Amino acid sequence: MLPQLRVSSNTTVSAEMIGLCFGFAVGKNEYGYERKTMTQSINQKNNSVRITAGEYRSRKLDFPSLEGLRPTADRIRETLFNWLRDSIQGEVCLDLFAGSGALGFEALSRGASQVDFIEQNVMAVNSIRDNIERLEAKHGNVYCTDAFEWLNKCTQDSKKYGLVFLDPPFKGGALARVIVKLESANLLRDGGLVYIEKKKESIDDDLPENWVEVKSKKAGLVQFGLYNILRSSE
Repeated sequence: MLPQLRVSSNTTVSAEMIGLCFGFAVGKNEYGYERKTMTQSINQKNNSVRITAGEYRSRKLDFPSLEGLRPTADRIRETLFNWLRDSIQGEVCLDLFAGSGALGFEALSRGASQVDFIEQNVMAVNSIRDNIERLEAKHGNVYCTDAFEWLNKCTQDSKKYGLVFLDPPFKGGALARVIVKLESANLLRDGGLVYIEKKKESIDDDLPENWVEVKSKKAGLVQFGLYNILRSSE
């Protein structure tokens, strides 16, 4: 029996994405983003991380055991949000490739006015929804959709994000492609910030010229950095 798809008032699932969320298709979509069969996900135990600071400090976030799902380590999250301590209050945030949602929930805990979680795996989406309900995080919204398809649909959206978290799967080259797509989608406000988590050897040469590094650091095999988005005054 397949797990039931659960939705609530803060969970949006597009009709065309239901098949993708349940993993009926095997292989890769046109963006090279892997789709998995449901049998890869059934009967896998849940894991958890804890929020490091803020309103929900020490509260546990459950997430399923899924291939490629790797929440940002506690030490890295603490460093990132120390960088953001003067910028996060009241900010509108986008957690693209949300996975466990750890980055978005950390932002909500520290005063973000809204976080939109974008995730294509239905089990991960259900975990994010459950964590939103358990924490009573009313400013969190989760969308079950592919990140690239969501960006395509939002090109005409009037909403502007001031902080975007980019931590896609390391395999498949998704990061370089999503940076191009995010820049062209015009969803970032002038002066907004983008957080990027990546393998050490990847991406810097592919960043747009107007993405200016604010901070960066290495932890093990991971490089992470914060970038300021500058728009032309013309």
